[in-house]
Amino acid sequence: MKSNLRFIFIFIILSISISTVIILGSLIWSVQPEDLIRNLADHEILFAIELSVLTGLVSTALCLCAAIPAAYALARFDFRGKRFFSTVTNLPLTLPPLVAGIALLMFFASNPAGKVLEDFGLHVIFTPLGIIVAQFFVNAPYLIRVLNGTFSGINPRYEHIARTLGCTDAGAFWRVTLPMARRGIISGIVITWSKAMGEFGAVLMLAGATQMKTETLPIALFINMSTGNLNMAIAAATILMGISLMFLMIFDHMENGSASHW
Repeated sequence: MKSNLRFIFIFIILSISISTVIILGSLIWSVQPEDLIRNLADHEILFAIELSVLTGLVSTALCLCAAIPAAYALARFDFRGKRFFSTVTNLPLTLPPLVAGIALLMFFASNPAGKVLEDFGLHVIFTPLGIIVAQFFVNAPYLIRVLNGTFSGINPRYEHIARTLGCTDAGAFWRVTLPMARRGIISGIVITWSKAMGEFGAVLMLAGATQMKTETLPIALFINMSTGNLNMAIAAATILMGISLMFLMIFDHMENGSASHW
């Protein structure tokens, strides 16, 4: 009975893996290799790659700056309304990206804060800055949740010991907690950047789909599919798939390294 169960489980995972490879491989197999290479080198795709990488890096850095203190506060401190703030912080995780994008669009279009930003020359709607804002709004709650789990898994006794040895609260945080949370932070950065590179719904609503202006890789895929340029759309999809595979390999390597460390 045990051997039969083992065979069934292995058969299921093999079936899922083979199906995934066949389905994703159909993207590449549907075009000629020379057409794929030519489209990958097209100036539109190169622009989309550059914009996706740049906005992804900036939004991930902003997510990290916000997520570390927010996650640490939720993990370590007790304060009035903590459960409420935790729920509100996680709310964007449950929203469809299109809903988040529409909410951002309405905020910056009709809210006085949007007008103030425009007075300072910060135009968010239908600009590359809007891409960064949309990516940040969607991905910051995810990183906060990941780092909250990371900080919660670190025994606060280490910080108490550091304080008894002369460290201030800030010193214990920088010298003890952050180094111990290094793997979780790096893993969170990798996944957040990957999510930012592939963000579509919120970006489309706030930044629009303007060719060679707000054209990230997902937007390039959408534009070219809409205009019937299948080869260019497949090129964008192939790059996104390659990026996702690379990030997944990095994440798995770090997870395995963390497991072996413990």
